[in-house]
Parts: sequence; C-alpha cells; structure tokens
Amino acid sequence: MTVIALLPELAARAEGVAHTRVPTCSCEVGGTLADRPDGTVVRHADTVAKAHAPDADTGELVRRLTLAAGLPDVFLPPLGPAPVDLHGRLVTFWPYGSPVDPDDPDAAPWEAVGTLLALLHRTPVPESAPVMRGPLKAARAVAGLHAVGDHPAVAPVLDAWATLPAWARAEAPVPRPAALCHGDLHLGQLVRVPGASWRLIDVDDLGVGTPAWDLGRPAAWFACGLLAPWEWGRFLDAYRAAGGPALDAAEDAWAVLDVPARALTVQTAARTVTKAVADGRPLDEVDHALVDACRRIAAFPADLAYESTK
Repeated sequence: MTVIALLPELAARAEGVAHTRVPTCSCEVGGTLADRPDGTVVRHADTVAKAHAPDADTGELVRRLTLAAGLPDVFLPPLGPAPVDLHGRLVTFWPYGSPVDPDDPDAAPWEAVGTLLALLHRTPVPESAPVMRGPLKAARAVAGLHAVGDHPAVAPVLDAWATLPAWARAEAPVPRPAALCHGDLHLGQLVRVPGASWRLIDVDDLGVGTPAWDLGRPAAWFACGLLAPWEWGRFLDAYRAAGGPALDAAEDAWAVLDVPARALTVQTAARTVTKAVADGRPLDEVDHALVDACRRIAAFPADLAYESTK
C-alpha cells in the first residue's frame, strides 16, 4: 500500500475519531501535516492521526505510548492506549497542538525545551521501557549515503562518522547512567494545546538512553553556527535550573555533549546531503555549514572539534 493510497483512509480515521471527541467539530480544518517514509500525519479539526514507519514494532510502540500517557506534564498524551492497524501500518491518534512558528525563530521556547527535557530525564526508568533509538536513527541516516554516489559531500560525512565511538553509531550499549530520553529532540517536537503550556510529541524513539543525546541537536546547531549563543544559553540554563541530570552545574557542558553533538551533526548532514541529491539541487548555505562541521569533526580531536564556537 503506497503512502498516496494510505492518505485518504488515514484522513477518514482521523475524522472518525474527531467526531467521536466533538460531534460538532470544525470539519473544514485539516490536511496533511507530514508525509515521509518514516511517518505520515494528518489532521482533522482538533484530532491528529499518525501512521508510523512500516517497520514499527507493536509491542515497543505500545510501551512508548504508555510512557507518554504517564507523563502528561512532559508529553502530549495519546488518544487511546493502543495503535490500530491500517494496511499494515500502525496508527495512533493525538490531540492537535500548535507547533513552534518556523518563521519566528526569536519566539522559540528554549526555556520550555530545557525544562521539559529535565523533567523527562529525572523520571524514574520503568523496567519495561524500551531502548532510546537516537543512535540507531543516526546510523540509518548515514547508511542512506551509500546510495548517493560520488557526491563530494559524502566523504567528509562518512569520515566524521568513522571517528565516533561505537555507542554513538548504535554498535554498542549507551554509557551509563541511563535515563528516559526523547531520542529525536528538535523544535518540531513541541506543541502547545489550549489551556496548557508546551509539550513534547513524537514517541517513536522514546526510551532508555544517555540523556546527553537529547541535548545533542541544539548543541550541534550551536557548534555549526545555526543557533545563537544567547539561545543556547537560555536552553542550557533552563535545563540546569530544572535539575537536568545530563549536566553538572559546575562542569563544562562540552565534556558531556561533544560526542552527541558530533553524532547529530553527522546525522543531519547525511540527511541533508541525501535529500539534496534526491531533489537534484546543489547544497545550500545550511547544508554546507553541516558538511564543513563534519570536516572539522574528522580532522580534529574531540576536545578541539568545536573550539571556535566555545
């Protein structure tokens, strides 16, 4: 079943759940929110339906949904305890939340991001929690480069990947102590619902891992010059103020964040190079910044790779 054929039925499922929640819903509000190989998301009024990746595991997804439902101050809670099957795809339902405005970067809620992560990382880890999938997603992104060919940006990204420790390449267990982690943290994973503050969404990678991983993408953006120092400071200050365990208030953040920042820089570079080639376009300014960061990662020891940004 192709994604195109899936969309109408997914939209119909979202409409059915929306009418169950609010029989007089605003049916004119809706549409496709995301349409990617790893997830298709549609909205009908105040209800969202998500078709997860074709290889999503039912048992692991149920455990992740249970974790999210038990943390209503951190995650937007799902509508229902279990996914449904739609042509071999697992589908979950959620309330609609307003995302961060991509056209207003100054309004990004960095304090909320830091606080939510700290609350998540401080949560006791249930024995049934699955493994956080962040390093696995990074490894899959890099593996996708092998289909790109001889593009000049491929070698720097692969060279940088080769310098990372085995755990960051999903080839060994993550360092201890572990904590509950989101696994794919970025500003697109935050929404706000009426009468509530910001909440995290997307549980596909939620699980037990090293909490520094969740701080790695903002750290990578800062290291690549894509996140302003004052925004980076707001994020770190909020995380520390809320008791986030990944960082000791007295230590240099880079002693903890260097490897996750490197790994997520490589992951993002791999994805952007792969997409640029697939779209038949040259790399843009952001793409070049990521590939240049990969060159520094490959060329310098860990404690020097981001020296110019500290």
